[in-house]
Amino acid sequence: MPYESPLLEMQGSVAPPDGNPEQGVPWHWGDPFAEQRTATRGVAVVDRSHREFLRVGGPERLSWLHLVISQHVTELTGGTEALVLDSHGHVDTHMVLAHVAGAEFVYLDTDPGPMVTSALPKGGPQTLREYLEAMKFWAKVEIDDVTDELVMLTLLGPDTDEILSTLDIELAAEPYAVTGFQGGFARRMPWPGRSSVDLAVPRRELAGWWRRITDAGAGSWAFDALRVESLRPRLGIDTDERTIPHEVNWIGTAAHVAKGCYRGQETVAKVFNVGRPPRRMLLLHLDGSPEIYPESDDPVLLGDKIVGRVGSVAQHHELGPVALALIKRSTPVDAELLAGAEDRQVQAAIDPDSVPPEGAAPGRVAAAKLRG
Repeated sequence: MPYESPLLEMQGSVAPPDGNPEQGVPWHWGDPFAEQRTATRGVAVVDRSHREFLRVGGPERLSWLHLVISQHVTELTGGTEALVLDSHGHVDTHMVLAHVAGAEFVYLDTDPGPMVTSALPKGGPQTLREYLEAMKFWAKVEIDDVTDELVMLTLLGPDTDEILSTLDIELAAEPYAVTGFQGGFARRMPWPGRSSVDLAVPRRELAGWWRRITDAGAGSWAFDALRVESLRPRLGIDTDERTIPHEVNWIGTAAHVAKGCYRGQETVAKVFNVGRPPRRMLLLHLDGSPEIYPESDDPVLLGDKIVGRVGSVAQHHELGPVALALIKRSTPVDAELLAGAEDRQVQAAIDPDSVPPEGAAPGRVAAAKLRG
C-alpha cells in the first residue's frame, strides 16, 4: 500500500495531486503562500514522514561508508550529504547522513524508493539497502532499514531555535550539526531557506511531536518552493540518467573531489580539475500570466532548439512561478527561452544570480604553472 501520513487525516490538511512526487504527506494546509511567509519570517513545521531511513552500525561503519559513498566521512562527527554514483559518475541516489555521538550509528535518510545501479557485472537497478549489503564483504558493519521506526519533521524559519528550546534540544549553530535525544536526533541543515532543522522522531509519536512543535504547519508545496529558491535539487525531478554532481551543485556538499575509492570518482575528479559540466542547474522565472506551467522533464527551448530540461516547478510567495532547469552551458544567460511542452509552454528567463561562478579549473592551472 502507498504510504499515507496520519497527518493527512487532520483538519485542514490537503493531499498532493496525483503525480506529485511528494505523495503521502500534506501538500498544504489551506494557504500555501501564507505557509511560505511563516517559514521565512517565523517558524513552520513540514511533515516529511515519507522519507526512508537506513541505520549503519558496527565498529567499521565510518571507514566502510567512506569507501562506498561520494563523501569524506572517516571522521564524521555530525551530518553531511552524500551520493551513490554509477561507474560513469552519473548520480544514482542522494542521501543525508547523521552520525549521532554516543549512539554509534550513522543514519542515512533519502527520498522514497532510492535505487542504485548494481555493482555486479550484469548491472541493473537495486535498492540502496541491497547495494550497501552487497558492498559489505567482510566489513564489520550492520545495515538496518529503520523507516518503520523513524520519521522526519523539518522546522523552517528564523525562530527555529526557539522551538528547539521548548523541546529541550541543544543544537550547535553550524550547518550539519547533529545532536541526539531520546528516540531520535536533530540535524541543522543549510537549506531550504536560511534556517532549517530536521527532526527524526519516533514514527509512532509523529502526531504528538507535530502538536508539541507548533500550530503553524507548512506543506510540501512550501518546502519545495523554498528549496527551489535555495537552488537545491530533488533527485529524479531535477536530475536525469545523465546528471553528474557538478551540474546540480552537489560538488563539495555531497561529492568530495579529492578522496578516491568510490565508484564514479574518476568522472568527478576529471570534470572538476580539467573540464566543465555540459549543463548547469539554473533558476528560471516563468511567465505566469497564462496560468499554465511546465512540468518536470519538459524541454527548454531557445528558438526551435532544445537547450535544457525542466526540473522542479514551484509557485513562490515572492518570486512568483519559478523552476529549476538543467540548461546547456553554451546558452546565453540573457536568452529569451520557452519552457514546457506545446500545451503548457511559457516564456522563461534565467535568473542571473543563479549562475554559478566559474574559476579556472585547478588541473589546468597546475598544468600551466608546470609549463611556466
